[in-house]
Amino acid sequence: MGTPLSHSLTRPSPGRAALAVAILGVLVALIAVGQASSAARAQVKVSKTALGRILVSAQGRTLYMFAADKNGKSACYASCATYWPPLLATTAHVTGTGLKPSMLGTTKRTDGTLQITYNGHPLYRFLKDTKAGQASGQGLNLSGGLWWVMSPSGAVIKTKTGATSGAGAAGGGGYGG
Repeated sequence: MGTPLSHSLTRPSPGRAALAVAILGVLVALIAVGQASSAARAQVKVSKTALGRILVSAQGRTLYMFAADKNGKSACYASCATYWPPLLATTAHVTGTGLKPSMLGTTKRTDGTLQITYNGHPLYRFLKDTKAGQASGQGLNLSGGLWWVMSPSGAVIKTKTGATSGAGAAGGGGYGG
């Protein structure tokens, strides 16, 4: 008369098996994307360097503060921002790893974009730092002020190392104004 009951309970139809495999695949993919995007969302991180533990971008590039900035507002525009690109955010909710979340924030630039700040200091990269681990902008007096890296505690690090005080440290070198 038909299929025995025990046979229909133990063997799912091919359509149901394919659906179960597809759902499992989607769940695994969602978990992987969630974990990857969580790490990718960290806009500021900490790295151990010759200068100590310092703030770096998500790509591991050294971040600097500009001594000429006042009251949490950037003073670096035009040619200055060409050589010292501001670390921008698309939202006021900034994330980081290895640092104090309460010190992370943003400030609005004159063009309306949001620049990431740490301990009230707008953050920048240096054009001559072409790969992770470089800090060739440390202690330079360019674009109208001094440039320093920062520690995860929010302190400005004003020490120099032999590797970071090379040829570019001596003068103005055309780095904006």
